[in-house]
Amino acid sequence: MNIRGGRLQKKMDEEAAKFTSSLKFDHHIFHADIKCNIAHTRMLAQEGIIDKKTAHRIIKVLEELEKEGIEALDLDPSVEDIHMAIEEYVTEKIGEEAGFMHTGKSRNDQVATDLRLALKEKIREIQKELLHFIKVLVKMAEDHKETIIVGYTHLQHAQVTTLAHHLLAYTHALKRDYERLKDTYRRVDVNPLGSGALTTTSFPINRKLTTRLLGFSDYMENSMDAVSSRDFIAETIFDLSMIATNLSRICEEIILWSSYEFHLIELADEFSSTSSIMPQKKNPDVAEIARARTANLYSNLMGVLGILKGLPYTYNRDLQEITPHLWDAMRTCYDMIRIVRRMLSTVKIDKKRGFELAVSNFATATDLADTIVKEKKIPFRTAHQIVGRLINNLISEGLSPLDVDSNLLDKVSMEIIGEKLGLDDDIIKRALDPRENVKMRNVPGGPSPRMVDASIKRLRTYIKEELKSLH
Repeated sequence: MNIRGGRLQKKMDEEAAKFTSSLKFDHHIFHADIKCNIAHTRMLAQEGIIDKKTAHRIIKVLEELEKEGIEALDLDPSVEDIHMAIEEYVTEKIGEEAGFMHTGKSRNDQVATDLRLALKEKIREIQKELLHFIKVLVKMAEDHKETIIVGYTHLQHAQVTTLAHHLLAYTHALKRDYERLKDTYRRVDVNPLGSGALTTTSFPINRKLTTRLLGFSDYMENSMDAVSSRDFIAETIFDLSMIATNLSRICEEIILWSSYEFHLIELADEFSSTSSIMPQKKNPDVAEIARARTANLYSNLMGVLGILKGLPYTYNRDLQEITPHLWDAMRTCYDMIRIVRRMLSTVKIDKKRGFELAVSNFATATDLADTIVKEKKIPFRTAHQIVGRLINNLISEGLSPLDVDSNLLDKVSMEIIGEKLGLDDDIIKRALDPRENVKMRNVPGGPSPRMVDASIKRLRTYIKEELKSLH
């Protein structure tokens, strides 16, 4: 069979055929294309558009091909794409009547359908991986509800928190990533099949039937939009880019925390490398590569948007160049999720170092200011000024937060408000104690063990329900 034999009299230039062929990445839609052809052929037979015996022979060969795999096809670039390769395969088996499966269907609506079918499965795979990542983080958080660390703003010591609270911040970022994909899935889950080249077909096809056979929730209402829209791909790659962004932020903290200066965690040997010249080195190479590959996803997104921005309606061959960006983004993101999850789950936490950092640089200062407000009923800004001046004095005298007592505090308050605060030493010590500091933050979303427990419980229920929905 040669589809060029009608309008075109010459064989396509060999270099041009290779240049325009999509076969090198069409393997992603091999199974989807077979499903699409089977559903369409069944519908044609049921509606009386083609003979049922012919349809049965076509479907039988397609099912055999699916079992044999893509290796059974002739993937010479002159065939153009996977759609023609499959049609030629069926033609070789049963002759020219194979052409009936193309009745009322174009490669334009077929490729749009194939992409959506294949992408639905891959989105589900990414969603499952995200849920497993969240599950690992929740388990780690449960193990570290009492592990004190310091939180940062501007990469400076800010306030005391727990490792559990920090890990749960990751879970909620990834949960939003999951929800974005879940929402995108709804827009992927619509059926373009039946739209033809751009204006449907004069054959009395049944689009509701093919929609049901292919497992779509609905069919696309405008045939021009159906064959030319690839916004669902751009949206998916954006979702993947956000996942990669969050993973990259996690990797950045892994890199920082594993440094000698932080020394909060130690990476497992399996996810580290050493130097070819410096024998003492233990480098966070896996985290660094994951951080770098985030840029690949951004490039994929910009590439897709760049292709789409200047295309007139409806189908243009330019759209073929979008799909490699999609499959590359899916593979990169999938690999990143798995490797970062495994790497993070194997780190060793230095709890002693975490506490040391928490008490070393006035991270509990806010609670001392809050305590002054509660105990002495003075404005927070005044308390803020008193504590700020106190810290200046401590730094200049080489003292630590553990050295603060009522005498030091009264000395500063005399300078600021002209009177002593007269706070008990026990109250001051409790305000500056990292463990007490964390317990006092018993507000929803806070780091207290009670609030962390409540968050973990909700996340576990969420994970269980969502995993169930994906099966």
